[in-house]
Amino acid sequence: MLRALALLLTALTGFSALVYQVAWQRALASLLGSQSEATAAVLGLFLGGLSLGYALCGRLSRRLVRRALARGTQPGLLAAYALVECGIGLFALLFPWSFAGIRALSLELPAAPGALGFAADVGLAALLIGPPAVLMGGTIPLLTQGLARDLRDATRLHSLVYGWNTAGAFAGALAAGFVLVPALGLETTIRAMGAINLLAGLCFAALRRRETPLPAAPAAQPAAATPAGLTIYTTVALLAGFAMMTLQTALNRIGALALGGSHFTFSMVVATFVLCIALGSFGVAGLRRIRPRWVALSQWMLVAYLAWLYAALENAPFWAHVLRTRFAHDTAGFYGFHLAVFGALLAFAILPLGLSGALLPLLFHQLRREAGDLGRVAGRLYAWNTLGSLLGALLGGYALLFWLDLHTIYRLSVLALAVGAALLTPRMGLGNRRAAALALLGVAALLVGQPAWRPQRLSAGLFRTNLAPADVGSDPDAYFASPAAGWIGDRLLFYTDDPATSVAVMERTRPDGSTSRSVLVNGKVDGNVPGDNVTTGLLALLPALLAERCERAFVIGWGTGMSVGELAALESTREVVVAEISPGVMQAAPFFEDYNRRALASPKTRVVRSDAYRALLREDTRYDVIVSEPSNPWVTGVELLYSVEFLRAARARLAPGGVYAQWFHLYETDAETVALVLRTYRAAFDRIAVWTGISSDLVILGFEDADHQIDLARLERRTQRADFRALLAALSLDSLPALLAHERLPLGVVERMQLPGPVHRALQPILSHSAALAFYRAGVGRLPAGLEREAAEAGAHNSLVRRWAARRGGRPSSAERARLLRETCDLSRAHCATLFARWLYEEPDSRARAAVWAEARREPRLERALAPAVVERLAALFEADATREREPSYALARDLRRVFEKYYHHAAPFDAQSLRAAWRRCAERDPRCASEFEHVLGLGIGPPLLSQR
Repeated sequence: MLRALALLLTALTGFSALVYQVAWQRALASLLGSQSEATAAVLGLFLGGLSLGYALCGRLSRRLVRRALARGTQPGLLAAYALVECGIGLFALLFPWSFAGIRALSLELPAAPGALGFAADVGLAALLIGPPAVLMGGTIPLLTQGLARDLRDATRLHSLVYGWNTAGAFAGALAAGFVLVPALGLETTIRAMGAINLLAGLCFAALRRRETPLPAAPAAQPAAATPAGLTIYTTVALLAGFAMMTLQTALNRIGALALGGSHFTFSMVVATFVLCIALGSFGVAGLRRIRPRWVALSQWMLVAYLAWLYAALENAPFWAHVLRTRFAHDTAGFYGFHLAVFGALLAFAILPLGLSGALLPLLFHQLRREAGDLGRVAGRLYAWNTLGSLLGALLGGYALLFWLDLHTIYRLSVLALAVGAALLTPRMGLGNRRAAALALLGVAALLVGQPAWRPQRLSAGLFRTNLAPADVGSDPDAYFASPAAGWIGDRLLFYTDDPATSVAVMERTRPDGSTSRSVLVNGKVDGNVPGDNVTTGLLALLPALLAERCERAFVIGWGTGMSVGELAALESTREVVVAEISPGVMQAAPFFEDYNRRALASPKTRVVRSDAYRALLREDTRYDVIVSEPSNPWVTGVELLYSVEFLRAARARLAPGGVYAQWFHLYETDAETVALVLRTYRAAFDRIAVWTGISSDLVILGFEDADHQIDLARLERRTQRADFRALLAALSLDSLPALLAHERLPLGVVERMQLPGPVHRALQPILSHSAALAFYRAGVGRLPAGLEREAAEAGAHNSLVRRWAARRGGRPSSAERARLLRETCDLSRAHCATLFARWLYEEPDSRARAAVWAEARREPRLERALAPAVVERLAALFEADATREREPSYALARDLRRVFEKYYHHAAPFDAQSLRAAWRRCAERDPRCASEFEHVLGLGIGPPLLSQR
């Protein structure tokens, strides 16, 4: 009963340990300013702390046993372990306050350059997670010694402790990524795990009374002799730790390339590793007899399997996509797909990782010598293994990627395992040293002879396509040789792996003979020329046009360099600082020089290899313009740039009259995620406007001045400046009406919308979960229309199109209206129909309008949207009571409300009386209308665009 309860508690502490690791990693990203560096730091501190804890607690267990033997009392191992667990719990409960203090201290310290600054931040992080990580190292040595009955029982008990602790860690890895952090946030999750550790500590304190007292020894016990072969065994443990942690990093990156770089991918890969290791340990616990040669043989089997797996891994993105096409694009399909992926990972990994999990229990079996020294032996063995894991995290998982590509890192880890197997071969009697050396040389030759992974297959970005199963097929060679594989590009111009990302540049020839070029980060397109030129250009030019001045600019993310080039080309700009975390992206920058005005060579451009969060917080410089164009928020680490803490920090770095421009997308998302982004933005900025780049891209503008009003006259003057005029013309925005067509939500609309719900915070990272679900469903997000009374009034008052029209006496020229309409039709079919309807309402006999309307309808995508019945019906909605001659009904009222919400445009607002009148007449007859009537009355649609007829 004692052992069963202790093992159950061990599983719970393993669960909490992996939850801590995931939560710490995401929390420290806001301190260290980089997801990849936070991952390396957390792994390093976590594993380094465990290694130290194993060694210290191993010695502690030996000391407690000696004292008990001398006195004939209980050794107190379970009591010591109870204190360890309580200590972990207390650190966890205090984490929110200690984290806030450390983060405040980090901002007060003088900024140090490069690696020195990062080392200082890691030192601060060590104060946060170092002590509990050291305490976690007490599990295996203290419980192995405290629960083992005798020497014969030691191997089985040790394997069970290791297995149950790792099985709990497996559950914790999945629970943290899929459930706990999204539902509870980081602070509450860490506190909940602290409660688990305190509970475990109290339980172990109660169990201490059932420890058996040791008989008093007549004399002091001599120190245990060093077990034979200890150096070889600990070296093998170190090499195995290095190799498996390096492999985990490589497979995490391949998982990101195959599945997308969300936190779900990381959780599944880590969970697969720890579950298979637990199963391997349980397998050793079930063995009745352990032959020494099995130890060496298991390692050679591991090496052989991983060498065979090497050739298959480059096709992982293809097979992941084939699997994804078997599931529906809904929430049930999301969880079903990830469950299937986990099953597939398990099927491929159970043999090699199971063999890896068996290694330490097997080595422990060879090293155990006396019952009183079990804890010290386990502590020493696991300390060296964890030290190897630490080296794997910092070297194989981070530093070496500055110089080596992913396939080389993988081969290096397999070679490290082969060296360990060769060391064990003569020791375990599997062969002599010569045979071991020949086997090692054979493995090295095999690895060197393997071709490099083909980057076209790794960077294909298949996780973003929606091909039907029949279109995909089941032959990767045939697929990648087919035209379907060239949906991003048919020529690879560049590829590299760096510590943060895998970066590729692809070029595609279009049917008309022109070319487009894309930069891909972890398989996802993060910029295309010329496809994204309007968006990336407006991200730079809009804030530059609307700010008080544009002398200093800060750009988050290089991408294709288009935004940087636009800002550097302005005459008034003196400096453009660019924060880019990926060395690979900057290595790819020369491939876009012909598109971005050679931005990198401009004397105004200064690139800082840093995360934007750290770069902004550590500098006192104020910027007139800040442009943020990160990747999608479902990508791990990017969600921090959408947090309210970061947005407030960015606002604090704006100069008076400055403007912050944030990119967001409507593709591969949903209305809830869009609303979450707007709520969070609203929590940081008092004045907000939303514009569009291309139709699916948003440019969210936040103004430093809480009372900011856009100076339309100044805007018009700036668009006539030679530099602005040339840059806008290059984007095919050759007039002010064409530019104003991109305004979607005028100033004041977002601030007055009803957007109930939480905001996205650094320690409450709900956006990444919401965005990942929406990405999987591959839907299209919807920007709220802003029909609430105050929001609509603000839109009517602040619409730049309305203000521009008013400056022309309420009736712009036909040529100006035509240019406004053409640009609007490129952006939104619904708003295109609304503006045509407004023109029809005002000038029903206009020949110019009829000509432009006929021309627009010749475009296939606009033919149905601009059908006469649609436009004429919308024109009627500018009347005060468009439905007065129709029989009132619930269906009519609901349809009218749907039309209002779909086609409403702040530049041409419908008359609210038409909607209210229809609902009022329906409410008199139908109780369904009566129950919703109050909501309709709350809609405040603004006055018409131009003069009444």
